[in-house]
Amino acid sequence: MTTTAVAPLSTQDAEILLTAARGAAEAAGVTVSVTVLDAGGHLLAFRRDDRAVLISGETSTRKAYTALQLNAPTADLVDLVKPDGPFHSLTTALDRPLLFIAGGVPVHRDGTLVGAIGVGGGAPEQDHSFAVTATAALA
Repeated sequence: MTTTAVAPLSTQDAEILLTAARGAAEAAGVTVSVTVLDAGGHLLAFRRDDRAVLISGETSTRKAYTALQLNAPTADLVDLVKPDGPFHSLTTALDRPLLFIAGGVPVHRDGTLVGAIGVGGGAPEQDHSFAVTATAALA
């Protein structure tokens, strides 16, 4: 049986993601922070626009981390952690910085999880669309 290795997310890939997300945000007139993590959760790229709210740096990183750990867009997880949701205790169960607000998206290559992007600073739907735009630019 032969297996083909999937290339990990590179710093060049991270720059493509960051640039595409920021471009989408700029086109919408929104200032954001963008975080790109590799498959191990290590920071590959980060950028906060000059006028982006300070907390957006933290939220973009937590969104990326959450999308990576659960291999799902954070937009798809919001209802699962509400008080009546099946994962309601997940927000406080771990010692890690999970954040269940739209804007985090896993990054896949050939069906394999290779990292994640998180965007913070706009409305959750905007952040999600900027992150999705970025992943499409990488594909």
